[in-house]
This record gives sequence, C-alpha cells and structure tokens, in this order.
Amino acid sequence: MRNVTSVLARASGALLATTILCTSGTALAQEADTNDSDDIVVTASKREENLQDVPLAITAIGTERLDELQVKEFQDVVKFLPSVTIQTLAPGFSQVYFRGVASGENANHSASLPTVGTYLDEMPITTIQGALDIHAYDFARVEALAGPQGTLYGASSMAGTIKLITNAPDPGSTYGSAGLELNTVKSGDIGGVAEGFINASLGERAALRLVGWYRRDAGYIDNIAGSRTYATSGITQNNADLVEENYNQVDTYGARLALGIELDDDWTIRPTLMGQIQKADGSFAQERSSAVTRKLQTVQYNPERSDDKWFQAAMTIEGKIGNWDLTVTGGHMRRKTETESDYSDYAYFYDALYGYGAYFTDNNGDPVNPNQYIQGIDRYKRSFAEVRVASPADARIRFIGGLFWQRQAHNIEQNYIIDGIGDAITVTGTDSNIWLTQQLRIDRDYAAFGEISFDITDKLTLTGGGRLYKFDNSLVGFFGYSAGFSSRTGEAVCFGPPVVAGSPCTNLDKSTSDTDFIHKLNLNYKINDDVLIYGTWSRGFRPGGINRRGTLPPYGPDTLDNYEFGFKTSFGPFRFNGAVYQEDWNNIQLSFLGANGLTEIRNAGIARIRGFEADINFREGGFSLNLGGSYNDATIRRDFCRIANDEFDCTIDPPGQTNALLAPAGSRLPVTAKFKGNAVARYEFPVGDMEAHVQFALNHIGKRRSDLRPFENGIVGNFGAYTTGDVSIGIKGDSWDAELFATNLFNSNGVINAGVQCGESICGDPDGISSTGGVIYDNVIRPRLIGIKVSKDF
Repeated sequence: MRNVTSVLARASGALLATTILCTSGTALAQEADTNDSDDIVVTASKREENLQDVPLAITAIGTERLDELQVKEFQDVVKFLPSVTIQTLAPGFSQVYFRGVASGENANHSASLPTVGTYLDEMPITTIQGALDIHAYDFARVEALAGPQGTLYGASSMAGTIKLITNAPDPGSTYGSAGLELNTVKSGDIGGVAEGFINASLGERAALRLVGWYRRDAGYIDNIAGSRTYATSGITQNNADLVEENYNQVDTYGARLALGIELDDDWTIRPTLMGQIQKADGSFAQERSSAVTRKLQTVQYNPERSDDKWFQAAMTIEGKIGNWDLTVTGGHMRRKTETESDYSDYAYFYDALYGYGAYFTDNNGDPVNPNQYIQGIDRYKRSFAEVRVASPADARIRFIGGLFWQRQAHNIEQNYIIDGIGDAITVTGTDSNIWLTQQLRIDRDYAAFGEISFDITDKLTLTGGGRLYKFDNSLVGFFGYSAGFSSRTGEAVCFGPPVVAGSPCTNLDKSTSDTDFIHKLNLNYKINDDVLIYGTWSRGFRPGGINRRGTLPPYGPDTLDNYEFGFKTSFGPFRFNGAVYQEDWNNIQLSFLGANGLTEIRNAGIARIRGFEADINFREGGFSLNLGGSYNDATIRRDFCRIANDEFDCTIDPPGQTNALLAPAGSRLPVTAKFKGNAVARYEFPVGDMEAHVQFALNHIGKRRSDLRPFENGIVGNFGAYTTGDVSIGIKGDSWDAELFATNLFNSNGVINAGVQCGESICGDPDGISSTGGVIYDNVIRPRLIGIKVSKDF
C-alpha cells in the first residue's frame, strides 16, 4: 500500500510541475460529444433535439464529462444528478429515486417494481432487484428525465427515467482508444481499470464497434473477529475462518459489440450484443453494534458474496415511410445473480429474545447451532418490442406514437439454511433448509401511446399525450417451512403439486391485471431563441402486483400526478435552467416486513412532494462553472395504516385484524434529503503544444430519514448530511492524456442506506434485551480514493 501511495505521490508531483492549480467547472447538462459545443442533443422525447428546446426537466452528461467526473458506475453519476437519489446494499443491488418519490421499499423479489425506469439505449432494463450496475465506458451520454414519463416510457417510469446511451458505430472511419488506471482507497486496498474500444470501418455505410473493460474495486471493509453464544443451547459461534481486512473487493468485466449498417440514405440497422460479469465479495456495510468500535468494520459469521451475470441482445431498425420516421426496436436480456448472505443475526436475536433455538435439533433431538445463512439464485428473462412512427419534426402539427410490449420473468430461489437440522424440520427436497422460497414471477405490459404537438403560433406550442396500458402480473410457487416445523405455513398449506422446479409443492398461485389510461399536457412558449418557458400536467404509474402471503389481496397500481412550471435560458456564456413542481402520489404501494419476515404491500394513502431544481452553467474560454441543486419537501398527507383501507380508521381494529398506525400524516418520506446540490469548476489551459486542466467538484446531500415509520426510524436513525469533494489535474497531448485524481477527498463516511437482518424491533433490539444489543448495518460511500490514469487514442 505504501509503495502504491508513493508512486501516486511522485506522479502527482510530475503533473503538478506542468500545471497550475486553478478552479474550473462543468455543466450539469453536458454536451453529447465535445466540451466546446453549445449544442446538447438528447432523445428524451424519442426524437433528437437540442436540450434547450425540450420542454422537460432533463439532465444530460456526455462522453467526455463522464470521464472527467470519474464516473465508473451508476452510483458515481448520481452524484451529479440533483434530482436523483440512490440507495444501495451492494454492487448490483441499488434503487434509484427522483424528487423524493420513495416510501422505503425494501426491493424484495416479490414486492413492488421500482418507481424509476432505466433504459439501455432503446431497451428497458429495470428489474425488481434494481438498476444494472453497468461499467460506464464509451457512453454517448446519460440522460435523467425528472418527473412522470408515463406516456412515452410507460410502467415504472412513474417518477422519472434514466437513459444510458452508448456510442453507436461510426461508418467510414477506423479509430480507437485504450486506457489504464491504478488507484488506492484509504484504509483499503489497491484497484484499477483497463478499458478500450475500436471502431472499425466496414466501408462508407457500415462499421463495427467493439468495447471491453475490466475493473477492480479495492476493498475497504474489515471483517473483524467476533463470537456469540446462543442463549438456549449455550453453543458459541466464532468467525475466525472469515476474518479478513478489505474483504469487500469487486471484479467487473464485460464487452459490447455493435454493428451499424446504413442500407441507404433512409434505412439503418443496428444490432448490439452486450454482457457483463460482476463478482463481489464481502459486506458493503459498516456495523453498528457493541462488537465494533471503529468505522469500516463488521462482524460476519457466514460467507457473503454475489456473482451478477447478464447479457443483452438488441436490434433497432430506423427508416422512412414517405416523410415519416419509422423505428422498430426489440431485445432480450438475461440476468443471473448468485448470492450468499449472513443471516446469523436473525437466528441470534430470535433465540435471545424468544428462545427460538430450542426448535432447531438434529435427528437425535439434540440442539444444533441455530446459525442461519442464505444461498440464493435469481434468474431474470426480459423481452421487449416497440414500434413507433413520427411525423416530420418541422411540421406545424407533429405526432409520435406506437405500440409497446414486454414480458419479464423472474425465477426466485432463496435457501435459508441451518446446518445439521433433523429431517422432520428440513424442507422436503433440500439438504438442510429451514425455509425455502422457490417462485416464478411474471410481469407483462402492453401499451399504445402517442403525443401530438401543435404550434399555435410560431412561439407557442401545445402538446397532448396519452398511454393506454394493460398489465398482467402473476406469482406462483412455494415459500415457507416444512410441515414438521410449522402447521400454518409452508408445506402444511400446500394445495397442489409443484409447479416451479425445485419446490416440494405449491402454496401460492395468484395473478392480477388492470387496464387504464394516463395523460400528459404541456404548453410551452419560446420568448426568443434563448428563452423557453413551459407548464406540464402529467401522470405516471406503477403496476400492481401480488402479495405472496395468501391471506392478503393483490396490491393495486399507484400513480403520480405532476404539476410543473419550468424554464430554459441561454445568455451568451450563461445557461440557466430550472423547474418548480408539485407531485401528488396516490395509492402508494407501501412495503414493510410482516410476520415471519415476509414483505407485505398495501396501497396506503397519499403523499405530496413540492420542490424545485435548477442548474446554472457558465463557460468562458477555458473556464467553466456549474452549480446544480434540488429542494424537495416530501410528506404523507394522511395517516399510513397497516390495513391500507379507507373503510377502517387507524384507531379501530377490524375483527381479526390489527389496523395499527404506521406513520401519522405530515411524516416526511424517507431516503431523499430536502436539499441536494453540487458545484463543479474546471479550468483548461495550454502548456506548450499540450492542454492541461484542473477540476474541483463538491457534492452535498442533506439529512434523510431511514424509514417512513417513526418507531422503526427511531431504531435505525436518520442518515446524517455529508459533503464530498473530488479533484483532478491532468495534461493532454495530440493522442494521449494523463490525469491524477482523488474522489471523496475529505474522506467522508456518508451513509446511503441502513438496515437490519430481520425486523427492526428484533434485530435492532431497541430494549437491549440481548447481551450484545442490536446490530445495524450502514452502507457507506467509498472512502477517499487516489488514482492515476492514462489513455492513448489510435
């Protein structure tokens, strides 16, 4: 570690000798191709348009800026999207939120879909597990569309949409680039990146683009020695064989192959293949417990890892029928994640508080170590197709519309294992499962959509849109204990033979569907070529789904109504964009842990989000400065009750049910801060025949609630505000560049998520009944990272 730090320090001195430390900046909405261009082209409305001409709140960051901001993964880019918040458990397990539209979803495999849609080029790639953690290299840009995007993007774009747009093959020219990076993380290990691409011309009308990458993210969490004694049996467990420093390292590697063929002046075909493997070891959370005295430490008693493999095959055909544009696109994605997780806290606290260890015995009736761990396999299949047409963009009346279809299948396998338990309490067909989840979830979406824009005058335009949609979702399979362990759940309540392979029988077979219509109205006025104002009334939706607990009905869709006024202005070197909005969230799909740790979802009421967002960009000569920020006041408007039903009051218990108050009206929604902001300054200047730069970035996230429910939030606690700083200095020649950089320069220990292995009142142990107190895990941002990178164009 010292040797690497010394090398980086010497490299720093060499670069500093050729540069002058100055402040510099970047625009929040960045150019798609070059830093010198004032034209930012986006495809938010499914047409290519200048950012300043689109009456929509958009943030776009282009190729070069993604590199300049040290963006390597999804979490990195979110820092520079003021309206976006990310909540992550580990690589590949992240949820994204816009404008405070978050109720604390736990992303359980049987729970609600995300509120934000994610697209890779034309294909939706949102899964219940969260956004794909794609290595960010050779992207044309990232577009963040704030507010409901339901008419053009449909289900799960209720609060916003993220578009990851790759660089397309470039006919007629052969070129490429390769880059290397070496980095070290404070209190951690050594990492690095190797990446490159080649764009090979196949003639004047065809090209092949091959991209590849490998990234090693160094570990920084230590698994320290610990032991615990189970109250009932007196069995002592330790983790001596798992003690390791910096044990949460990640290896990510993948490739993309894209072909572009221009059949003639009007027709283009672009098939693409892309895949990635990400292997993560260890835990990505620091522990709060009596066993841990320092940050970036944890005590885990079972192996923890995840292997995330996915590939995508897609094709887009674009052409003209007369003077109308036709786009036909489709694709197929498969994803497989294999995980191992520690679940010993669940075993320990239920034994300490309620004596559950007495139930876990071997075939002789002797107690076994009640330690639990989880081995899971999730298999995803997703197919989609869309056909759309667009009238000429210069006509006074313009139309864009089409048909959409997608089918998502999620095969779920979760093995909750206690080694050595007797056959009578082992789930049939497993080696040592105390619990098994073996289910197949299928989500189907169908839609017809369209938008019409009419230029009332040369400066005033009215746009109306709608989406007629149908969803049809089902969940079938098995979950629960063996009949020898429980007479009320699992095998004891099966009603049929196994439907899903690997399950002993079937105790769940439910479906839900609905058809509805959502709308959008937009009126925009172009005061002059540099000033645009607009007003929008739009709605987004999220499909309903299945509660796997048989006694609960399916939950219905929730909707988000957006009332927004925005402006876009450009005055010479200044660009100033902003929006003020109110969003009403109705029939919220509220998820929480019920009995046996099963997620339950209710349509639990309404919330209101009022806020504004803005970014200011200044560019003059080699100096640029950007200030961006958002403010969101997000609160629920009526009491959230356990039985989310208007016919019952929270103070009244329906017969046989408990309608407890979960959160009173006026409670703030969790996860998102009231204020989030960033500032980026950059200065570029010549050094002989070369170009040098210095850049400094600040990011601030305010205090956030961890949970909507006051009791649970009191156990886990609020997430404190934190500020990070990034700095870089570099130099660029005709075909090469080198840069020294540091991220999280102040070494902030910012918390982005927190949780427990079971219910907060059990594993959080608020009453301190167990000998060690509660165990809470805080997912934190990466500590200070210092690196050097070089690249060569050819």
